[in-house]
Amino acid sequence: MAAAGAISVWISTSTPTKITTFNTKPRISYPLKLSRNGIYPLSTFEKNGHEQNFTIKAAASSSVGSAEYTEEPATKVKFQRSLSLPGCSTSLSLLGTGYREKVFAIIGVKVYAAGLYVNDSVFSRLDAWRGRSAADIQQDPSLFNKIFEADLEKSLLIVLVRDIDGKTFWDALDEAISPRIKSPTADDKSALSTFRGVFQGKPLKKETSIFLTWVDPTKMLVSLSFDGMPSSVDATIESPNVASALFDVFLGGDPVSPTLKASVAKGLEATLK
Repeated sequence: MAAAGAISVWISTSTPTKITTFNTKPRISYPLKLSRNGIYPLSTFEKNGHEQNFTIKAAASSSVGSAEYTEEPATKVKFQRSLSLPGCSTSLSLLGTGYREKVFAIIGVKVYAAGLYVNDSVFSRLDAWRGRSAADIQQDPSLFNKIFEADLEKSLLIVLVRDIDGKTFWDALDEAISPRIKSPTADDKSALSTFRGVFQGKPLKKETSIFLTWVDPTKMLVSLSFDGMPSSVDATIESPNVASALFDVFLGGDPVSPTLKASVAKGLEATLK
């Protein structure tokens, strides 16, 4: 720890608490708002004396909980390695991450980060691809079809890295989905209308989370969250064509996020050794 100056760190207690260190002698004061960065478990501090001085015994905050998250490198968005979502019967595991970039006036602008989560039971159905390289996996549409067709939950988590209005977000998504549905039925049109209604009129701020969850190949759940994990489902989409088209948007032959598909392929390579 530095010998001079003041260093502010935060600890997790029943009473929000701040420690400020002066010349290696930490002193505690409270109450203060907890920081979202640098959360220290109480067990990492040792009380020393009546003035509530503490000796810090822990490592830096960047190591706290690091095993529970994977960072998407281009956007620095952190994804939990396991999620429990409304409407899912079991927790889902992160398989890969990537980002979506749009080009405006020849300049690439990152719009969101994305992570694919799957039910671990799906891996037992992929024995035919064991030992395959990530490059082979990425170019094999039959593997991704197998994952989609499995009657197991999977979810795409989108985290915005800039503010965007809901209509703009939906228009971009619909622009990718609709051409993949060659002859939309009445059910498909109704499903797309329901899907659109989730985003219309909503300002989607940076760090908004959008959860697109396939319960099975015919049914999807859509949830929005502006402050962490969703507590409910905002819409149910019941259309095999829409569900299939959305999966193809991200993991088909021409994905909107090549980095996501490449990362998922690497995750499959590691899992199917």
